[in-house]
Amino acid sequence: MGSIIKVNEYKDFGNNAIITSDGAGTVTSTAPGIGKIIQVINATFSTSTTSSSTSFADSGLTASITPSSASNKVLVQIALNGIERRDTLNWLIANVLRDTTEIISDFAGRAGYIQKYGSSDSDYHTGVGAAAVTYLDSPASTSSTTYKVQIKANAGSASAGICSVNSTSMITLMEVAS
Repeated sequence: MGSIIKVNEYKDFGNNAIITSDGAGTVTSTAPGIGKIIQVINATFSTSTTSSSTSFADSGLTASITPSSASNKVLVQIALNGIERRDTLNWLIANVLRDTTEIISDFAGRAGYIQKYGSSDSDYHTGVGAAAVTYLDSPASTSSTTYKVQIKANAGSASAGICSVNSTSMITLMEVAS
Protein backbone atom coordinates (compact mmCIF):
# COMPACT_ATOMS: atom_id res chain seq x y z
CA MET A 1 0.00 0.00 0.00
CA GLY A 2 1.28 3.46 -0.91
CA SER A 3 1.54 6.46 1.32
CA ILE A 4 -0.64 9.52 1.03
CA ILE A 5 0.51 12.99 1.97
CA LYS A 6 -2.17 15.63 2.29
CA VAL A 7 -1.32 19.31 2.25
CA ASN A 8 -3.18 22.44 1.37
CA GLU A 9 -0.14 24.69 0.95
CA TYR A 10 3.56 24.57 0.07
CA LYS A 11 5.71 27.47 1.25
CA ASP A 12 9.18 28.65 0.33
CA PHE A 13 11.88 29.49 2.88
CA GLY A 14 10.51 33.03 3.17
CA ASN A 15 7.17 31.56 4.33
CA ASN A 16 5.50 32.60 1.05
CA ALA A 17 2.81 30.28 -0.30
CA ILE A 18 3.96 28.95 -3.68
CA ILE A 19 1.39 26.18 -4.24
CA THR A 20 -2.05 26.05 -2.67
CA SER A 21 -5.03 23.73 -2.88
CA ASP A 22 -8.66 24.54 -2.17
CA GLY A 23 -9.26 21.00 -0.89
CA ALA A 24 -11.53 20.19 -3.85
CA GLY A 25 -8.74 19.34 -6.27
CA THR A 26 -8.01 22.82 -7.60
CA VAL A 27 -4.32 23.63 -7.30
CA THR A 28 -2.94 27.08 -7.93
CA SER A 29 0.63 28.25 -8.04
CA THR A 30 1.91 31.65 -7.09
CA ALA A 31 5.43 30.81 -8.27
CA PRO A 32 6.58 33.30 -10.89
CA GLY A 33 7.17 30.66 -13.55
CA ILE A 34 10.91 30.99 -13.94
CA GLY A 35 11.87 30.19 -17.51
CA LYS A 36 8.36 30.85 -18.78
CA ILE A 37 8.09 32.79 -22.03
CA ILE A 38 6.09 35.91 -21.22
CA GLN A 39 5.96 37.61 -24.62
CA VAL A 40 7.30 37.10 -28.13
CA ILE A 41 8.11 39.83 -30.65
CA ASN A 42 9.01 38.89 -34.21
CA ALA A 43 10.10 41.18 -37.03
CA THR A 44 11.09 40.39 -40.59
CA PHE A 45 13.10 42.37 -43.12
CA SER A 46 13.31 41.65 -46.83
CA THR A 47 14.92 44.71 -48.41
CA SER A 48 18.25 43.92 -50.04
CA THR A 49 20.84 45.91 -48.07
CA THR A 50 24.53 46.02 -49.00
CA SER A 51 27.59 47.81 -47.74
CA SER A 52 31.08 48.31 -49.06
CA SER A 53 32.00 50.39 -46.03
CA THR A 54 34.24 49.10 -43.26
CA SER A 55 32.15 51.04 -40.71
CA PHE A 56 29.00 49.58 -39.17
CA ALA A 57 25.63 50.86 -40.40
CA ASP A 58 22.08 49.85 -39.53
CA SER A 59 20.83 47.01 -41.71
CA GLY A 60 17.12 47.75 -41.22
CA LEU A 61 16.52 44.56 -39.22
CA THR A 62 15.22 45.74 -35.85
CA ALA A 63 12.65 44.90 -33.15
CA SER A 64 11.66 46.34 -29.78
CA ILE A 65 10.38 44.72 -26.60
CA THR A 66 9.26 46.12 -23.25
CA PRO A 67 10.17 43.64 -20.47
CA SER A 68 7.58 43.33 -17.70
CA SER A 69 10.29 42.98 -15.02
CA ALA A 70 13.85 44.30 -14.83
CA SER A 71 15.01 40.88 -13.63
CA ASN A 72 13.68 39.09 -16.72
CA LYS A 73 15.89 38.13 -19.63
CA VAL A 74 15.40 38.49 -23.36
CA LEU A 75 16.22 35.59 -25.68
CA VAL A 76 17.39 37.14 -28.95
CA GLN A 77 17.28 34.98 -32.09
CA ILE A 78 18.45 36.34 -35.41
CA ALA A 79 18.50 34.70 -38.82
CA LEU A 80 20.28 36.58 -41.60
CA ASN A 81 19.36 35.21 -45.00
CA GLY A 82 20.54 36.06 -48.45
CA ILE A 83 24.01 37.04 -47.22
CA GLU A 84 26.04 38.03 -50.24
CA ARG A 85 29.71 38.69 -50.75
CA ARG A 86 31.33 39.74 -53.97
CA ASP A 87 34.87 38.33 -53.73
CA THR A 88 36.97 35.92 -51.69
CA LEU A 89 38.66 38.65 -49.66
CA ASN A 90 35.48 40.44 -48.65
CA TRP A 91 32.66 39.23 -46.42
CA LEU A 92 29.85 40.48 -44.22
CA ILE A 93 30.38 41.25 -40.55
CA ALA A 94 27.26 41.73 -38.42
CA ASN A 95 26.87 43.04 -34.89
CA VAL A 96 23.77 43.16 -32.69
CA LEU A 97 23.00 46.14 -30.48
CA ARG A 98 20.64 46.54 -27.53
CA ASP A 99 19.77 50.21 -27.90
CA THR A 100 23.33 51.57 -28.28
CA THR A 101 25.23 48.75 -26.53
CA GLU A 102 26.87 46.06 -28.65
CA ILE A 103 25.86 42.64 -27.27
CA ILE A 104 26.92 40.33 -30.11
CA SER A 105 29.94 41.06 -32.22
CA ASP A 106 31.31 39.77 -35.49
CA PHE A 107 28.87 37.05 -36.44
CA ALA A 108 28.05 35.97 -39.98
CA GLY A 109 31.70 36.21 -41.02
CA ARG A 110 32.49 34.47 -44.29
CA ALA A 111 28.92 33.27 -44.82
CA GLY A 112 28.02 32.86 -48.46
CA TYR A 113 29.79 30.72 -50.97
CA ILE A 114 31.96 32.09 -53.74
CA GLN A 115 31.79 30.62 -57.22
CA LYS A 116 34.91 31.07 -59.32
CA TYR A 117 34.17 31.82 -62.94
CA GLY A 118 37.54 32.93 -64.31
CA SER A 119 41.23 32.22 -64.07
CA SER A 120 42.56 35.20 -62.12
CA ASP A 121 42.24 35.74 -58.37
CA SER A 122 39.72 38.54 -58.96
CA ASP A 123 37.37 36.48 -61.14
CA TYR A 124 34.65 35.51 -58.66
CA HIS A 125 30.90 35.70 -58.66
CA THR A 126 28.54 36.65 -55.84
CA GLY A 127 27.89 33.94 -53.27
CA VAL A 128 24.78 33.74 -51.14
CA GLY A 129 24.47 32.16 -47.69
CA ALA A 130 22.89 32.48 -44.26
CA ALA A 131 23.89 32.89 -40.63
CA ALA A 132 22.02 32.65 -37.34
CA VAL A 133 22.75 33.58 -33.75
CA THR A 134 20.95 33.12 -30.42
CA TYR A 135 21.80 35.13 -27.32
CA LEU A 136 20.26 35.33 -23.82
CA ASP A 137 20.41 38.99 -22.83
CA SER A 138 19.86 40.68 -19.46
CA PRO A 139 18.64 44.19 -20.30
CA ALA A 140 17.78 45.01 -16.64
CA SER A 141 15.01 47.35 -17.77
CA THR A 142 11.24 47.73 -18.01
CA SER A 143 11.54 50.37 -20.72
CA SER A 144 11.14 49.71 -24.42
CA THR A 145 14.37 48.09 -25.55
CA THR A 146 15.41 47.98 -29.20
CA TYR A 147 17.58 45.27 -30.72
CA LYS A 148 19.06 45.86 -34.15
CA VAL A 149 21.55 44.36 -36.56
CA GLN A 150 24.35 46.45 -38.01
CA ILE A 151 26.47 45.31 -40.95
CA LYS A 152 29.72 46.19 -42.65
CA ALA A 153 32.10 44.72 -45.18
CA ASN A 154 35.36 43.47 -43.72
CA ALA A 155 37.28 45.20 -46.53
CA GLY A 156 36.28 48.02 -48.81
CA SER A 157 37.20 46.04 -51.92
CA ALA A 158 33.64 44.91 -52.69
CA SER A 159 30.17 44.92 -51.16
CA ALA A 160 28.56 42.47 -48.77
CA GLY A 161 24.96 42.46 -47.59
CA ILE A 162 21.79 40.71 -46.48
CA CYS A 163 18.41 39.85 -48.02
CA SER A 164 19.63 39.37 -51.56
CA VAL A 165 17.75 37.16 -54.04
CA ASN A 166 14.32 37.93 -52.55
CA SER A 167 15.14 36.48 -49.14
CA THR A 168 13.86 37.50 -45.72
CA SER A 169 15.85 37.93 -42.52
CA MET A 170 14.22 37.90 -39.09
CA ILE A 171 14.69 38.81 -35.46
CA THR A 172 12.71 37.20 -32.63
CA LEU A 173 12.73 38.54 -29.07
CA MET A 174 11.33 36.42 -26.23
CA GLU A 175 10.96 37.72 -22.70
CA VAL A 176 11.93 34.95 -20.27
CA ALA A 177 10.84 35.10 -16.62
CA SER A 178 13.68 34.87 -14.13
